[in-house]
Amino acid sequence: MDKQVVGILGGGQLGRMFIEAANRLNVTVRVLDPTSQSPAKQLSSVAKHIDEPFTSSAAIKELASDCDVLTVEIEHVNCDELQKIEQQGLALVRPSSSTIRMIQDKYLQKVYLASHNLPLPEYTRCDTLDEARLAGEAFGFPFVLKSRLGAYDGRGNYVVKSKADIETGFNVLGGQMQYAEKFVPFAKELAVMVVRRPGGDVAAYPVVETIQRDNICELVYAPAQIDGQTREVAMKVAADAVSCLPDGSAGIFGVEMFLHEDGHTVLVNEIAPRPHNSGHYTIEACNTSQYENHLRAVLDMPLGDTNLKVPAAAMINVLGGTSGYSSVLEPCLASLKVPGATVHLYGKSEAKAGRKMGHITVVADCFLQLRRRVDLIAGILANASDEERSRLHSRVSAVPSTDGSVSAVEKKDVCEMTPLVGIIMGSDSDLPTMRPAAQILEQFGVPFELTIVSAHRTPDRMFEYARSAHTRGLKVIIAGAGGAAHLPGMVAALTPLPVVGVPVKGRCLDGVDSLHSIVQMPRGVPVATVAINNADNAALLAVRIIGASCPTYLQAMEQYMDDMRTGVEKKIERLSVAGWKDY
Repeated sequence: MDKQVVGILGGGQLGRMFIEAANRLNVTVRVLDPTSQSPAKQLSSVAKHIDEPFTSSAAIKELASDCDVLTVEIEHVNCDELQKIEQQGLALVRPSSSTIRMIQDKYLQKVYLASHNLPLPEYTRCDTLDEARLAGEAFGFPFVLKSRLGAYDGRGNYVVKSKADIETGFNVLGGQMQYAEKFVPFAKELAVMVVRRPGGDVAAYPVVETIQRDNICELVYAPAQIDGQTREVAMKVAADAVSCLPDGSAGIFGVEMFLHEDGHTVLVNEIAPRPHNSGHYTIEACNTSQYENHLRAVLDMPLGDTNLKVPAAAMINVLGGTSGYSSVLEPCLASLKVPGATVHLYGKSEAKAGRKMGHITVVADCFLQLRRRVDLIAGILANASDEERSRLHSRVSAVPSTDGSVSAVEKKDVCEMTPLVGIIMGSDSDLPTMRPAAQILEQFGVPFELTIVSAHRTPDRMFEYARSAHTRGLKVIIAGAGGAAHLPGMVAALTPLPVVGVPVKGRCLDGVDSLHSIVQMPRGVPVATVAINNADNAALLAVRIIGASCPTYLQAMEQYMDDMRTGVEKKIERLSVAGWKDY
Protein backbone atom coordinates (compact mmCIF):
# COMPACT_ATOMS: atom_id res chain seq x y z
CA MET A 1 0.00 0.00 0.00
CA ASP A 2 2.77 2.42 0.96
CA LYS A 3 6.51 1.77 0.89
CA GLN A 4 7.16 4.23 3.68
CA VAL A 5 8.32 2.66 6.94
CA VAL A 6 6.69 3.90 10.13
CA GLY A 7 8.54 3.97 13.43
CA ILE A 8 6.55 4.06 16.65
CA LEU A 9 7.83 5.17 20.05
CA GLY A 10 6.29 2.77 22.56
CA GLY A 11 5.35 -0.86 22.11
CA GLY A 12 2.32 -1.41 24.34
CA GLN A 13 -1.23 -2.39 23.45
CA LEU A 14 -1.86 0.78 21.44
CA GLY A 15 1.14 -0.02 19.27
CA ARG A 16 -0.05 -3.61 18.97
CA MET A 17 -3.44 -2.59 17.57
CA PHE A 18 -1.74 0.01 15.36
CA ILE A 19 0.41 -2.76 13.85
CA GLU A 20 -2.69 -4.91 13.29
CA ALA A 21 -4.06 -2.10 11.10
CA ALA A 22 -0.71 -1.59 9.37
CA ASN A 23 -0.39 -5.31 8.58
CA ARG A 24 -3.69 -5.24 6.68
CA LEU A 25 -2.34 -2.43 4.50
CA ASN A 26 1.08 -4.07 4.13
CA VAL A 27 2.85 -1.17 5.85
CA THR A 28 6.05 -1.92 7.77
CA VAL A 29 6.19 -0.70 11.37
CA ARG A 30 9.30 -0.65 13.56
CA VAL A 31 9.00 -0.33 17.32
CA LEU A 32 11.17 1.37 19.92
CA ASP A 33 10.45 -0.10 23.34
CA PRO A 34 12.71 -1.44 26.13
CA THR A 35 10.85 -4.77 26.31
CA SER A 36 11.93 -7.28 23.68
CA GLN A 37 8.56 -9.06 23.70
CA SER A 38 6.33 -6.02 24.18
CA PRO A 39 2.73 -6.37 22.95
CA ALA A 40 3.45 -4.51 19.72
CA LYS A 41 6.66 -6.37 18.83
CA GLN A 42 4.88 -9.73 19.12
CA LEU A 43 2.89 -8.95 15.96
CA SER A 44 5.78 -7.81 13.77
CA SER A 45 8.75 -10.10 14.21
CA VAL A 46 10.26 -9.41 10.79
CA ALA A 47 10.71 -5.69 11.40
CA LYS A 48 13.91 -4.27 12.84
CA HIS A 49 12.81 -3.33 16.35
CA ILE A 50 14.92 -1.59 18.98
CA ASP A 51 15.00 -2.78 22.59
CA GLU A 52 15.76 0.54 24.24
CA PRO A 53 13.78 3.16 26.22
CA PHE A 54 11.63 5.42 24.03
CA THR A 55 13.20 8.39 25.83
CA SER A 56 16.75 7.47 24.67
CA SER A 57 18.18 10.04 22.25
CA ALA A 58 20.48 7.53 20.59
CA ALA A 59 17.70 4.96 20.20
CA ILE A 60 15.26 7.51 18.73
CA LYS A 61 17.92 8.64 16.26
CA GLU A 62 18.62 5.02 15.31
CA LEU A 63 14.91 4.41 14.75
CA ALA A 64 14.64 7.53 12.59
CA SER A 65 17.53 6.35 10.41
CA ASP A 66 15.47 3.32 9.32
CA CYS A 67 12.06 5.00 9.03
CA ASP A 68 10.31 7.61 6.92
CA VAL A 69 7.80 8.66 9.58
CA LEU A 70 7.92 8.57 13.39
CA THR A 71 4.81 8.53 15.57
CA VAL A 72 3.99 7.75 19.19
CA GLU A 73 1.69 5.50 21.21
CA ILE A 74 2.62 7.33 24.43
CA GLU A 75 3.23 11.05 24.86
CA HIS A 76 5.95 10.77 27.54
CA VAL A 77 8.78 10.72 25.02
CA ASN A 78 11.97 12.70 24.37
CA CYS A 79 10.70 15.76 22.47
CA ASP A 80 14.16 17.37 22.32
CA GLU A 81 15.45 14.50 20.20
CA LEU A 82 12.31 14.44 18.05
CA GLN A 83 12.80 18.15 17.38
CA LYS A 84 16.40 17.53 16.24
CA ILE A 85 15.20 14.79 13.90
CA GLU A 86 12.71 17.22 12.36
CA GLN A 87 15.34 19.95 12.01
CA GLN A 88 17.87 17.56 10.45
CA GLY A 89 15.28 16.07 8.11
CA LEU A 90 16.04 12.50 9.20
CA ALA A 91 12.33 11.58 9.28
CA LEU A 92 8.91 13.15 9.50
CA VAL A 93 7.52 13.35 13.04
CA ARG A 94 3.72 13.10 13.32
CA PRO A 95 2.32 14.56 15.48
CA SER A 96 5.08 17.17 15.49
CA SER A 97 7.47 17.45 18.40
CA SER A 98 6.05 20.89 19.28
CA THR A 99 2.54 19.44 19.52
CA ILE A 100 3.66 16.53 21.70
CA ARG A 101 5.70 18.88 23.92
CA MET A 102 2.76 21.21 24.44
CA ILE A 103 0.39 18.33 25.25
CA GLN A 104 2.94 16.73 27.61
CA ASP A 105 2.69 19.75 29.91
CA LYS A 106 -0.98 19.81 30.85
CA TYR A 107 -0.78 23.38 32.09
CA LEU A 108 0.67 24.62 28.80
CA GLN A 109 -2.00 22.56 27.04
CA LYS A 110 -4.66 24.49 28.96
CA VAL A 111 -3.02 27.82 28.13
CA TYR A 112 -2.84 26.94 24.44
CA LEU A 113 -6.46 25.79 24.23
CA ALA A 114 -7.63 28.85 26.14
CA SER A 115 -5.80 31.08 23.66
CA HIS A 116 -7.95 29.49 20.95
CA ASN A 117 -11.19 30.06 22.89
CA LEU A 118 -11.91 26.42 23.70
CA PRO A 119 -14.29 25.92 26.66
CA LEU A 120 -12.28 24.83 29.71
CA PRO A 121 -12.67 24.54 33.48
CA GLU A 122 -11.13 27.47 35.35
CA TYR A 123 -7.46 26.80 36.11
CA THR A 124 -4.37 28.50 37.55
CA ARG A 125 -0.69 27.76 37.86
CA CYS A 126 0.54 26.46 41.24
CA ASP A 127 4.32 26.46 41.59
CA THR A 128 4.20 26.98 45.35
CA LEU A 129 2.08 25.90 48.29
CA ASP A 130 0.93 29.50 48.76
CA GLU A 131 -0.35 29.55 45.18
CA ALA A 132 -2.23 26.32 45.84
CA ARG A 133 -3.86 27.95 48.88
CA LEU A 134 -4.85 30.95 46.75
CA ALA A 135 -6.41 28.54 44.25
CA GLY A 136 -8.54 27.12 47.07
CA GLU A 137 -9.73 30.61 47.97
CA ALA A 138 -10.55 31.38 44.34
CA PHE A 139 -12.19 28.07 43.36
CA GLY A 140 -13.69 26.91 46.63
CA PHE A 141 -13.82 23.27 47.66
CA PRO A 142 -13.46 20.75 46.31
CA PHE A 143 -10.92 21.68 43.65
CA VAL A 144 -8.33 19.56 41.85
CA LEU A 145 -4.52 19.76 42.01
CA LYS A 146 -2.84 18.26 38.95
CA SER A 147 0.73 17.43 38.00
CA ARG A 148 1.83 19.19 34.83
CA LEU A 149 4.01 16.33 33.58
CA GLY A 150 3.86 12.54 33.51
CA ALA A 151 0.25 12.06 34.60
CA TYR A 152 -2.00 9.37 33.10
CA ASP A 153 -5.00 7.21 34.11
CA GLY A 154 -5.82 9.63 36.91
CA ARG A 155 -2.31 9.43 38.38
CA GLY A 156 -1.04 12.90 39.13
CA ASN A 157 -4.45 14.21 40.23
CA TYR A 158 -5.49 15.04 43.79
CA VAL A 159 -8.96 16.19 44.80
CA VAL A 160 -8.59 18.80 47.54
CA LYS A 161 -11.68 18.57 49.73
CA SER A 162 -10.91 21.21 52.34
CA LYS A 163 -8.42 23.92 53.29
CA ALA A 164 -6.64 21.47 55.60
CA ASP A 165 -6.17 19.11 52.65
CA ILE A 166 -4.18 21.51 50.44
CA GLU A 167 -0.70 20.87 51.84
CA THR A 168 -1.16 17.09 51.74
CA GLY A 169 -2.25 17.19 48.13
CA PHE A 170 0.56 19.53 47.11
CA ASN A 171 3.17 17.24 48.70
CA VAL A 172 1.62 14.02 47.33
CA LEU A 173 2.07 15.42 43.83
CA GLY A 174 5.72 16.24 44.43
CA GLY A 175 5.57 19.83 45.64
CA GLN A 176 6.29 21.40 42.24
CA MET A 177 5.17 21.68 38.59
CA GLN A 178 1.46 21.70 39.39
CA TYR A 179 -1.67 23.57 38.46
CA ALA A 180 -5.10 23.84 40.04
CA GLU A 181 -8.43 23.35 38.33
CA LYS A 182 -11.89 24.28 39.53
CA PHE A 183 -13.92 21.16 40.21
CA VAL A 184 -16.49 20.50 37.48
CA PRO A 185 -19.83 19.09 38.70
CA PHE A 186 -20.25 16.86 35.67
CA ALA A 187 -23.13 14.64 34.62
CA LYS A 188 -21.02 12.49 32.30
CA GLU A 189 -17.45 12.18 31.06
CA LEU A 190 -17.33 12.27 27.26
CA ALA A 191 -14.65 11.61 24.66
CA VAL A 192 -14.25 12.03 20.93
CA MET A 193 -11.47 10.65 18.75
CA VAL A 194 -10.46 13.16 16.06
CA VAL A 195 -8.11 12.33 13.19
CA ARG A 196 -6.15 15.01 11.32
CA ARG A 197 -4.08 14.94 8.12
CA PRO A 198 -0.90 17.03 7.76
CA GLY A 199 -2.79 19.55 5.65
CA GLY A 200 -5.26 20.17 8.45
CA ASP A 201 -8.29 18.14 7.31
CA VAL A 202 -10.05 16.59 10.32
CA ALA A 203 -12.71 13.93 10.86
CA ALA A 204 -14.43 13.23 14.17
CA TYR A 205 -15.67 9.91 15.51
CA PRO A 206 -18.94 9.63 17.48
CA VAL A 207 -19.19 11.05 20.99
CA VAL A 208 -18.77 8.32 23.60
CA GLU A 209 -19.33 8.17 27.34
CA THR A 210 -16.45 6.94 29.48
CA ILE A 211 -17.03 5.48 32.93
CA GLN A 212 -14.09 5.54 35.33
CA ARG A 213 -13.36 3.41 38.37
CA ASP A 214 -10.32 4.09 40.57
CA ASN A 215 -9.16 6.63 37.97
CA ILE A 216 -9.01 3.97 35.22
CA CYS A 217 -11.42 3.86 32.32
CA GLU A 218 -13.61 0.84 33.01
CA LEU A 219 -16.28 1.14 30.33
CA VAL A 220 -17.03 3.09 27.15
CA TYR A 221 -20.48 3.44 25.58
CA ALA A 222 -20.88 4.45 21.93
CA PRO A 223 -22.70 6.57 21.11
CA ALA A 224 -23.02 8.51 24.36
CA GLN A 225 -26.62 8.55 25.54
CA ILE A 226 -27.03 12.32 25.48
CA ASP A 227 -29.24 14.75 23.66
CA GLY A 228 -28.43 14.90 19.95
CA GLN A 229 -27.83 18.65 20.00
CA THR A 230 -25.43 18.29 22.93
CA ARG A 231 -23.72 15.54 20.94
CA GLU A 232 -23.20 17.96 18.05
CA VAL A 233 -21.74 20.54 20.44
CA ALA A 234 -19.28 17.97 21.85
CA MET A 235 -18.19 16.88 18.37
CA LYS A 236 -17.59 20.49 17.35
CA VAL A 237 -15.63 21.27 20.50
CA ALA A 238 -13.43 18.19 19.94
CA ALA A 239 -12.89 18.98 16.25
CA ASP A 240 -12.05 22.61 17.06
CA ALA A 241 -9.58 21.49 19.75
CA VAL A 242 -7.66 19.35 17.26
CA SER A 243 -8.00 21.81 14.36
CA CYS A 244 -6.33 24.56 16.40
CA LEU A 245 -3.20 22.51 17.14
CA PRO A 246 0.09 23.65 15.55
CA ASP A 247 0.99 22.82 11.95
CA GLY A 248 2.19 19.25 11.55
CA SER A 249 -0.26 17.92 14.11
CA ALA A 250 -1.15 14.83 12.09
CA GLY A 251 -2.54 11.62 13.54
CA ILE A 252 -5.34 10.55 15.85
CA PHE A 253 -6.15 12.55 18.98
CA GLY A 254 -8.31 11.63 21.95
CA VAL A 255 -10.25 14.61 23.30
CA GLU A 256 -11.64 14.05 26.80
CA MET A 257 -14.48 16.33 27.95
CA PHE A 258 -16.89 16.95 30.79
CA LEU A 259 -20.62 17.33 30.28
CA HIS A 260 -21.68 19.74 33.01
CA GLU A 261 -24.57 18.76 35.23
CA ASP A 262 -26.62 21.49 33.53
CA GLY A 263 -26.90 18.98 30.68
CA HIS A 264 -25.57 21.12 27.83
CA THR A 265 -22.25 22.79 28.74
CA VAL A 266 -19.24 20.86 27.37
CA LEU A 267 -15.72 21.54 28.71
CA VAL A 268 -12.42 20.15 27.45
CA ASN A 269 -10.51 18.14 30.05
CA GLU A 270 -7.41 17.14 28.09
CA ILE A 271 -6.08 15.87 24.76
CA ALA A 272 -4.00 12.76 24.05
CA PRO A 273 -1.83 12.93 20.87
CA ARG A 274 -2.24 9.23 20.03
CA PRO A 275 -4.73 6.37 19.88
CA HIS A 276 -6.78 6.27 23.05
CA ASN A 277 -8.54 3.77 25.31
CA SER A 278 -11.86 5.46 24.57
CA GLY A 279 -11.40 4.64 20.88
CA HIS A 280 -10.83 0.87 21.10
CA TYR A 281 -14.49 0.28 20.21
CA THR A 282 -13.85 1.67 16.71
CA ILE A 283 -12.18 -1.60 15.60
CA GLU A 284 -15.48 -3.49 15.59
CA ALA A 285 -18.01 -0.65 15.62
CA CYS A 286 -16.84 1.93 13.05
CA ASN A 287 -16.19 1.80 9.34
CA THR A 288 -12.52 2.71 9.94
CA SER A 289 -10.77 2.08 13.25
CA GLN A 290 -8.85 4.79 15.08
CA TYR A 291 -5.67 2.79 14.44
CA GLU A 292 -6.08 2.59 10.68
CA ASN A 293 -6.98 6.27 10.52
CA HIS A 294 -3.92 7.13 12.61
CA LEU A 295 -1.81 5.24 10.07
CA ARG A 296 -3.56 6.97 7.16
CA ALA A 297 -3.04 10.37 8.77
CA VAL A 298 0.68 10.03 9.54
CA LEU A 299 1.27 8.73 5.98
CA ASP A 300 -0.93 11.55 4.56
CA MET A 301 -3.35 9.09 2.97
CA PRO A 302 -7.10 9.73 2.52
CA LEU A 303 -8.94 9.44 5.84
CA GLY A 304 -11.45 6.65 6.35
CA ASP A 305 -15.11 6.98 7.28
CA THR A 306 -15.50 7.50 11.03
CA ASN A 307 -19.21 6.66 11.35
CA LEU A 308 -20.61 3.80 13.40
CA LYS A 309 -21.55 0.71 11.39
CA VAL A 310 -23.63 -0.72 14.26
CA PRO A 311 -26.36 1.02 16.29
CA ALA A 312 -24.67 0.57 19.67
CA ALA A 313 -21.30 -0.56 21.04
CA ALA A 314 -19.36 -0.73 24.29
CA MET A 315 -15.78 -1.40 25.35
CA ILE A 316 -14.95 -3.03 28.68
CA ASN A 317 -11.37 -2.99 29.95
CA VAL A 318 -10.00 -6.29 31.25
CA LEU A 319 -7.70 -5.62 34.21
CA GLY A 320 -5.30 -7.89 36.01
CA GLY A 321 -6.50 -9.30 39.33
CA THR A 322 -5.09 -10.85 42.46
CA SER A 323 -5.07 -14.38 41.01
CA GLY A 324 -2.74 -13.65 38.09
CA TYR A 325 -3.57 -14.74 34.55
CA SER A 326 -6.54 -16.86 35.58
CA SER A 327 -8.35 -13.65 36.56
CA VAL A 328 -7.95 -12.52 32.94
CA LEU A 329 -8.27 -15.65 30.80
CA GLU A 330 -11.25 -17.29 32.52
CA PRO A 331 -13.64 -14.32 32.19
CA CYS A 332 -12.44 -13.67 28.63
CA LEU A 333 -13.19 -17.29 27.71
CA ALA A 334 -16.65 -17.03 29.28
CA SER A 335 -17.28 -13.75 27.44
CA LEU A 336 -16.83 -15.49 24.09
CA LYS A 337 -20.29 -16.97 24.66
CA VAL A 338 -21.90 -13.52 24.75
CA PRO A 339 -23.45 -12.51 21.41
CA GLY A 340 -21.71 -9.54 19.82
CA ALA A 341 -18.59 -9.79 22.02
CA THR A 342 -15.01 -9.66 20.69
CA VAL A 343 -12.08 -10.32 23.02
CA HIS A 344 -8.72 -8.57 22.62
CA LEU A 345 -5.77 -9.81 24.70
CA TYR A 346 -2.58 -7.77 24.70
CA GLY A 347 0.00 -10.49 25.31
CA LYS A 348 1.49 -8.91 28.41
CA SER A 349 3.79 -11.22 30.34
CA GLU A 350 2.49 -10.46 33.83
CA ALA A 351 -1.09 -9.88 34.98
CA LYS A 352 -0.51 -7.32 37.72
CA ALA A 353 -3.54 -6.13 39.67
CA GLY A 354 -5.12 -3.15 37.92
CA ARG A 355 -2.98 -3.53 34.79
CA LYS A 356 -4.75 -3.28 31.43
CA MET A 357 -4.47 -6.82 30.05
CA GLY A 358 -7.05 -6.62 27.28
CA HIS A 359 -10.49 -5.38 26.41
CA ILE A 360 -13.82 -6.72 25.22
CA THR A 361 -15.89 -4.92 22.60
CA VAL A 362 -19.63 -5.57 22.48
CA VAL A 363 -21.94 -4.55 19.63
CA ALA A 364 -25.75 -4.63 19.59
CA ASP A 365 -28.74 -3.53 17.54
CA CYS A 366 -30.08 -1.23 20.29
CA PHE A 367 -28.95 0.21 23.59
CA LEU A 368 -31.22 -1.99 25.69
CA GLN A 369 -29.66 -5.10 24.18
CA LEU A 370 -26.20 -3.59 24.64
CA ARG A 371 -26.76 -2.90 28.33
CA ARG A 372 -27.88 -6.48 28.91
CA ARG A 373 -24.78 -7.86 27.21
CA VAL A 374 -22.48 -5.47 29.05
CA ASP A 375 -24.08 -6.33 32.39
CA LEU A 376 -23.45 -10.01 31.70
CA ILE A 377 -19.78 -9.47 30.83
CA ALA A 378 -19.34 -7.16 33.83
CA GLY A 379 -20.79 -9.93 36.00
CA ILE A 380 -18.35 -12.43 34.50
CA LEU A 381 -15.39 -10.10 35.10
CA ALA A 382 -16.56 -9.51 38.67
CA ASN A 383 -16.65 -13.29 39.24
CA ALA A 384 -20.39 -13.35 39.83
CA SER A 385 -21.98 -16.52 41.21
CA ASP A 386 -23.30 -19.19 38.85
CA GLU A 387 -26.84 -18.23 39.84
CA GLU A 388 -26.25 -14.57 39.03
CA ARG A 389 -24.58 -15.45 35.72
CA SER A 390 -27.55 -17.63 34.83
CA ARG A 391 -29.90 -14.74 35.59
CA LEU A 392 -27.83 -12.34 33.47
CA HIS A 393 -27.67 -14.88 30.61
CA SER A 394 -31.45 -15.16 30.67
CA ARG A 395 -31.72 -11.35 30.48
CA VAL A 396 -29.56 -11.33 27.34
CA SER A 397 -31.87 -13.75 25.55
CA ALA A 398 -35.12 -12.26 26.91
CA VAL A 399 -37.33 -10.42 24.44
CA PRO A 400 -38.61 -7.03 25.68
CA SER A 401 -42.41 -6.84 25.37
CA THR A 402 -45.48 -6.55 27.53
CA ASP A 403 -44.67 -9.83 29.28
CA GLY A 404 -42.71 -7.94 31.92
CA SER A 405 -39.22 -8.90 30.71
CA VAL A 406 -38.04 -5.29 31.12
CA SER A 407 -37.18 -5.12 34.81
CA ALA A 408 -37.65 -2.12 37.09
CA VAL A 409 -33.88 -1.53 37.04
CA GLU A 410 -33.84 -1.64 33.25
CA LYS A 411 -36.75 0.80 33.08
CA LYS A 412 -34.58 3.25 35.01
CA ASP A 413 -31.73 2.60 32.56
CA VAL A 414 -34.08 3.13 29.62
CA CYS A 415 -35.06 6.52 31.05
CA GLU A 416 -31.39 7.56 30.80
CA MET A 417 -31.04 6.48 27.16
CA THR A 418 -31.38 8.83 24.21
CA PRO A 419 -35.13 8.91 23.40
CA LEU A 420 -36.21 7.15 20.21
CA VAL A 421 -39.86 8.23 20.36
CA GLY A 422 -41.34 11.62 21.16
CA ILE A 423 -44.85 11.75 22.62
CA ILE A 424 -46.34 15.24 22.35
CA MET A 425 -49.78 16.68 23.06
CA GLY A 426 -51.40 20.08 22.84
CA SER A 427 -52.48 20.25 26.48
CA ASP A 428 -52.11 18.43 29.78
CA SER A 429 -55.79 17.57 29.45
CA ASP A 430 -54.70 15.12 26.72
CA LEU A 431 -52.44 13.19 29.12
CA PRO A 432 -55.05 10.60 30.20
CA THR A 433 -55.47 9.71 26.52
CA MET A 434 -51.71 9.68 25.76
CA ARG A 435 -50.52 7.92 28.94
CA PRO A 436 -51.15 4.41 27.51
CA ALA A 437 -48.63 5.16 24.72
CA ALA A 438 -45.97 5.84 27.36
CA GLN A 439 -46.90 2.65 29.20
CA ILE A 440 -46.60 0.54 26.04
CA LEU A 441 -43.19 2.00 25.16
CA GLU A 442 -41.97 1.46 28.71
CA GLN A 443 -43.08 -2.18 28.57
CA PHE A 444 -41.16 -2.69 25.33
CA GLY A 445 -38.05 -0.98 26.71
CA VAL A 446 -38.18 1.80 24.11
CA PRO A 447 -36.68 5.07 25.42
CA PHE A 448 -39.06 8.00 24.92
CA GLU A 449 -39.80 11.56 25.94
CA LEU A 450 -43.22 13.04 26.73
CA THR A 451 -44.02 16.74 26.71
CA ILE A 452 -46.59 19.42 25.83
CA VAL A 453 -46.29 21.14 22.45
CA SER A 454 -49.21 23.30 21.38
CA ALA A 455 -49.57 24.23 17.71
CA HIS A 456 -51.66 27.27 18.65
CA ARG A 457 -50.42 28.42 22.05
CA THR A 458 -46.67 27.68 21.62
CA PRO A 459 -46.02 27.80 17.85
CA ASP A 460 -42.33 28.70 18.24
CA ARG A 461 -41.80 25.73 20.54
CA MET A 462 -43.56 23.48 18.02
CA PHE A 463 -41.29 24.70 15.20
CA GLU A 464 -38.14 24.13 17.30
CA TYR A 465 -39.28 20.72 18.53
CA ALA A 466 -40.20 19.41 15.08
CA ARG A 467 -37.16 20.74 13.26
CA SER A 468 -34.67 19.47 15.86
CA ALA A 469 -36.32 16.10 16.54
CA HIS A 470 -34.21 14.03 14.15
CA THR A 471 -30.95 15.74 15.19
CA ARG A 472 -31.72 14.87 18.82
CA GLY A 473 -32.02 11.18 17.96
CA LEU A 474 -35.79 10.67 17.72
CA LYS A 475 -37.03 8.11 15.20
CA VAL A 476 -40.82 8.53 15.53
CA ILE A 477 -43.17 11.23 16.85
CA ILE A 478 -46.58 10.44 18.35
CA ALA A 479 -48.76 13.56 18.41
CA GLY A 480 -52.07 13.68 20.24
CA ALA A 481 -54.54 16.42 19.33
CA GLY A 482 -58.20 17.25 19.77
CA GLY A 483 -60.56 19.73 18.14
CA ALA A 484 -58.83 21.38 15.18
CA ALA A 485 -56.02 18.83 15.62
CA HIS A 486 -53.38 20.84 13.76
CA LEU A 487 -50.45 19.51 15.81
CA PRO A 488 -49.74 16.20 13.95
CA GLY A 489 -49.95 17.79 10.51
CA MET A 490 -47.88 20.86 11.38
CA VAL A 491 -45.18 18.70 12.98
CA ALA A 492 -45.17 16.38 9.94
CA ALA A 493 -44.65 19.41 7.70
CA LEU A 494 -41.53 20.35 9.66
CA THR A 495 -39.78 17.03 10.36
CA PRO A 496 -38.50 14.22 8.11
CA LEU A 497 -39.54 11.71 10.78
CA PRO A 498 -42.71 9.58 10.64
CA VAL A 499 -45.54 11.15 12.64
CA VAL A 500 -48.44 9.17 14.12
CA GLY A 501 -51.47 11.27 15.01
CA VAL A 502 -53.80 10.30 17.87
CA PRO A 503 -57.28 11.90 17.57
CA VAL A 504 -58.35 12.95 21.07
CA LYS A 505 -62.05 12.78 21.86
CA GLY A 506 -63.52 16.21 22.52
CA ARG A 507 -66.65 17.40 24.29
CA CYS A 508 -68.67 18.18 21.17
CA LEU A 509 -67.95 15.92 18.20
CA ASP A 510 -66.53 12.84 19.97
CA GLY A 511 -63.14 13.15 18.26
CA VAL A 512 -64.46 12.67 14.74
CA ASP A 513 -63.45 16.25 13.91
CA SER A 514 -59.90 15.49 15.11
CA LEU A 515 -59.74 12.28 13.10
CA HIS A 516 -60.89 14.04 9.91
CA SER A 517 -58.41 16.86 10.46
CA ILE A 518 -55.48 14.47 10.84
CA VAL A 519 -56.27 12.29 7.83
CA GLN A 520 -57.05 15.21 5.49
CA MET A 521 -53.41 16.17 4.96
CA PRO A 522 -52.29 17.31 1.48
CA ARG A 523 -50.16 15.06 -0.70
CA GLY A 524 -46.50 15.20 0.28
CA VAL A 525 -47.13 15.61 4.02
CA PRO A 526 -48.02 12.14 5.30
CA VAL A 527 -49.42 11.60 8.80
CA ALA A 528 -50.36 8.14 10.03
CA THR A 529 -53.33 7.93 12.38
CA VAL A 530 -55.13 5.51 14.66
CA ALA A 531 -58.62 5.20 16.10
CA ILE A 532 -59.94 7.95 18.34
CA ASN A 533 -58.21 7.92 21.76
CA ASN A 534 -56.19 4.84 20.74
CA ALA A 535 -52.73 5.90 21.89
CA ASP A 536 -51.93 2.22 22.54
CA ASN A 537 -51.92 1.52 18.80
CA ALA A 538 -49.84 4.62 18.13
CA ALA A 539 -47.15 3.29 20.45
CA LEU A 540 -47.34 -0.19 18.94
CA LEU A 541 -46.95 1.32 15.47
CA ALA A 542 -43.91 3.25 16.70
CA VAL A 543 -42.37 -0.01 17.98
CA ARG A 544 -43.00 -1.60 14.57
CA ILE A 545 -41.37 1.34 12.76
CA ILE A 546 -38.26 1.10 14.95
CA GLY A 547 -38.33 -2.70 14.74
CA ALA A 548 -38.02 -2.56 10.95
CA SER A 549 -34.33 -1.73 11.47
CA CYS A 550 -33.81 -3.18 14.97
CA PRO A 551 -34.20 -6.96 15.41
CA THR A 552 -34.57 -6.67 19.20
CA TYR A 553 -37.78 -4.66 18.92
CA LEU A 554 -38.98 -6.69 15.94
CA GLN A 555 -38.69 -9.85 18.04
CA ALA A 556 -40.47 -8.04 20.86
CA MET A 557 -43.36 -7.24 18.54
CA GLU A 558 -43.51 -10.85 17.36
CA GLN A 559 -43.66 -11.96 20.99
CA TYR A 560 -46.40 -9.41 21.71
CA MET A 561 -48.47 -10.70 18.78
CA ASP A 562 -47.92 -14.29 19.89
CA ASP A 563 -49.05 -13.39 23.42
CA MET A 564 -52.23 -11.84 21.99
CA ARG A 565 -52.92 -14.98 19.95
CA THR A 566 -52.33 -17.20 22.98
CA GLY A 567 -54.64 -15.05 25.07
CA VAL A 568 -57.48 -15.33 22.55
CA GLU A 569 -56.97 -19.10 22.17
CA LYS A 570 -57.31 -19.50 25.95
CA LYS A 571 -60.58 -17.60 25.85
CA ILE A 572 -61.78 -19.81 23.00
CA GLU A 573 -60.94 -22.89 25.07
CA ARG A 574 -62.69 -21.55 28.18
CA LEU A 575 -65.78 -20.63 26.16
CA SER A 576 -65.97 -24.07 24.57
CA VAL A 577 -65.69 -25.75 27.99
CA ALA A 578 -67.98 -23.45 30.00
CA GLY A 579 -70.54 -22.71 27.29
CA TRP A 580 -71.92 -19.31 26.47
CA LYS A 581 -74.32 -19.18 29.43
CA ASP A 582 -71.70 -19.78 32.14
CA TYR A 583 -68.74 -18.04 30.47
